[in-house]
This record gives sequence, structure tokens and C-alpha cells, in this order.
Amino acid sequence: MRHFTAEEWIDFVNQVTSPKQQGAMRKHLDTGCERCMETVALWQKLHNTGAMEVSYQPPVAQVRLAKAAFATAGGAKQRNEMSSFAEVMFDSFLQPLLAGARSSGGLGTRQMLYRADPYQIDIQIEAKPEGNRLMVTGQLLDVSSPGVAGRDVKITLSNHRGNVVHTVTNQFGEFRSEIENTGDLELSFPGQAEKSIVISLRNTLGNLPGSKA
Repeated sequence: MRHFTAEEWIDFVNQVTSPKQQGAMRKHLDTGCERCMETVALWQKLHNTGAMEVSYQPPVAQVRLAKAAFATAGGAKQRNEMSSFAEVMFDSFLQPLLAGARSSGGLGTRQMLYRADPYQIDIQIEAKPEGNRLMVTGQLLDVSSPGVAGRDVKITLSNHRGNVVHTVTNQFGEFRSEIENTGDLELSFPGQAEKSIVISLRNTLGNLPGSKA
């Protein structure tokens, strides 16, 4: 008894054999050949599985989440390559309090000093009395040229709610702007070698009363 090859049975399942060949192969199956029936059953199962995969459409929400995950991962990698972080030289929130003094987080003001070549960055953040907003004031000094201010530097403020504010330093290297207080704040500006200097402040003013963080 002649058995057909696996390639021939694949063509049979995919219905690409000639009518004459199909007739001969069906007659062979009718003889009860277990070996060939098992082969046909295997390729038929694979054929059906492939057909189901082609027609399958994942839920739109899952696709959106997957795309967002890949976009975030790619953005994080690119950001690490294109940015550098500043060194903390002073942070009023890290200073020890005098005995009996209230927590600095409840005062609604934070002062910081950073170093990121070629700049020294002095920053003050305070909560505005009305609404849930922060006033951010700062000054950039070019440490590579003592006494020279970092003028006309583009400053970007952003938070974790998608709010972005742009401003530019004046002739004295000073800038001032306000943004919604969501707890976390990020300040960035151009540095050396086309890299952005990023200052990331987590829990910007601590557990400030009225904060939505």
C-alpha cells in the first residue's frame, strides 16, 4: 500500500492538490490507513489553528495598554541618553529641625541649591495662598565664568498631571513661574553637549494641607 508524504497531505488539507490527486487520497483514507489518518488530523488541526489566529482581534483596551508600555520604555531609554541629573548641594527639607520646631513640610516653602555643569541653580518653591498652585522662583549662574548669569535659558516646568509651563531666564539668570501642585515637579533646561539638565522633585512640598498629591 502506497502512503502519501507529509507534503502531499499538507497540500491536501490546504486544498491545493488537483481533483484527481484529492480523489486518490480520499480513497486511501477510506481504506482506514491509521498512519495517514493521523497525519491528516495533525495538519488539519494546525490549519484550523492558523485560520483562527488570522481572524483573532485582541481587545482594543489591551492593545492601547501594550502600545503605551512600549512607548514609555522607549521614551525612558531616550530620555536617559539625552538628559543628565543635577547634584543636590542644599535642600531645606533635608536639614535637621530645631527642637520643638514644626515640620518644614508644613511651612509651604522649600529652598534648594543644585550643581549641574556649567550651572549652579538656586530654586525656591512656595505654595500660593489661593488655590492649589506652586510658585517656582530660581536663578542660574554660570560657574565656568564666575559672576556671569545664565541668561536667555529656556526653562520647562512640568508635573505628573501633564501640565507643562515654559519660561526664559532674564539678564540676571532669574526665572519665575507657577504650576499646579500635584506633589511631584520636574524642572529641565539645556545643559552641555545638547543634554537637558533635569531636576526631579518627588513630594515637592511634603504633605501640605490642601494638596491634591
